[in-house]
Amino acid sequence: MEFRRMEQGILVRLDPGDEIVDSLTRICQAEDVHLACVNGLGAANDVTIGIFSPGVKKYATVDYRDDYEISALTGNVTRKDGEVYLHLHITIGNPTKDEVHAGHLSRAVISATSEIFLQVWSGEVGRKFSDKIGLNLFEF
Repeated sequence: MEFRRMEQGILVRLDPGDEIVDSLTRICQAEDVHLACVNGLGAANDVTIGIFSPGVKKYATVDYRDDYEISALTGNVTRKDGEVYLHLHITIGNPTKDEVHAGHLSRAVISATSEIFLQVWSGEVGRKFSDKIGLNLFEF
């Protein structure tokens, strides 16, 4: 993993074996990021994604272990109880197998590379758990 801070934000390159959620968390801790947008692409071969079911207030997850292109990685960085909080969604696909999968990203291990832009914003937005919805929502 390598990254460089620039005026507009942080550019990140992940390498084979790097895990997206862990890597971005460590970068945001090191760079004291409190609020940012995430945008990226790349390739992964071990991915866990899920979907939130409001009726049971729980995520159902699925693991995918094969060669996948990351066609879209999007989300945000905030803080919850002072700690880095990532909310990421991903779309992965393998056109040779006619597969596309998308959902809330729990983990993704890079197989070749990933290029990620963190657009850092000034200010801070927290997170607070909503009993009604079952998710950690923006707290302004």
